[in-house]
Amino acid sequence: MAASDSNAESVNPVLRISQLDALELNKALEQLVWSQFTNCFHGFKPGVLAHFEPEVKAFLWLFLWRFTIYSKNATVGQTILNIRYKNNLSQTEKYQPLSKHQKLWYLICSVGGRWLEERCYDLFRNRHLESFCKTKHFINFVAGLLKIGGLLNFLVFLQNGKFATLTERILRIRSVFCRPQNVRQIGFEYMNRELLWHGFAEFLIHLLPLINMQKLKVRLSSWCLPVAGLSNSENTLVNYCKECSVCGEWPTMPHTIGCPHVFCYYCIKSNYLFDMYFTCPKCGMEVHNLQPLKYKIEMTEVYSL
Repeated sequence: MAASDSNAESVNPVLRISQLDALELNKALEQLVWSQFTNCFHGFKPGVLAHFEPEVKAFLWLFLWRFTIYSKNATVGQTILNIRYKNNLSQTEKYQPLSKHQKLWYLICSVGGRWLEERCYDLFRNRHLESFCKTKHFINFVAGLLKIGGLLNFLVFLQNGKFATLTERILRIRSVFCRPQNVRQIGFEYMNRELLWHGFAEFLIHLLPLINMQKLKVRLSSWCLPVAGLSNSENTLVNYCKECSVCGEWPTMPHTIGCPHVFCYYCIKSNYLFDMYFTCPKCGMEVHNLQPLKYKIEMTEVYSL
């Protein structure tokens, strides 16, 4: 009954991008399986798998082939994308599963070919006979032809959308959809969030250099800890001229900007030249007029020490 149902199904061609996505998913699965397998040998002596790596890989790919192509007529990547292989040797347009010969030759071409490519150098490395050298050159020549054929097949695939790999073209196995494809519902919510976030980030990047952080810090500190009213008398100025309000040291060539605090001449001059809106770090007053401190205030402070 199941066979009659599958034969009654019609063939649905697969998009090129879906076939390429299936190939990429298969490669990602193989890398994931190999990484998980090698993690089991982290506690062993380093290089324990180096001598048998091609054979171990071939065994793992054989295991994957047994439960994918052999049993389901589809790889893992194809199963995820609702794709499977069809026997394209049949003249009918109805779905025909792969024959056993096609499955076995698929195993030989995919798993055996990769194993031979990885083992070719080791097999003929210590062989100096002329026959072995000829065999090695012949294998390298065949591998080069297969790579050229794979390139040409890919170019043809981009044109007609059939047989993404050279193995599929040689064995005449074609990718088809398991079920008719519905209209794809494309959602742009994630893309909209990404665009909004990137736009906001670029706005902050251009805005932050325009903000005077020092002035903003003084404003916030003045709101949190308001400064009490200060008199402009001489005694009040003496209390604030013990240190520079910028560097915190004894003021050299002390100057004032109109507030009760004192600055070194070079400290206030350099900051004012760098930022014309420079404000006092202690009270937040802007620079109104830069004037030297009165001589008698300086002497009074010195005598008080």
